[in-house]
Amino acid sequence: MRTIKTTTGVDIPLDGDLLAIIETLYQEVTVRHELERSYEDMMREIRHLLAQMTDQERTDYLADSLFHNTVRFENEKLASYMRKLTEKARK
Repeated sequence: MRTIKTTTGVDIPLDGDLLAIIETLYQEVTVRHELERSYEDMMREIRHLLAQMTDQERTDYLADSLFHNTVRFENEKLASYMRKLTEKARK
């Protein structure tokens, strides 16, 4: 299986597991810097990882990311709607 490396040298397998990439980004950028990281720090690391991927790998991970973000968006909208219904029912 092919892997890519973070700027700190941590291997990330490219096995289709988007969550593994997100978790590694969190550990290597956010935790390593004790929550003192900027947008630029995270984007620099993301761009470093993307530069190591093929066009097809980037396409696959983008599609997976869009799917997960769409589901999350839908769930947040539904939760908001449910809170409104609950508030109305209490009145």
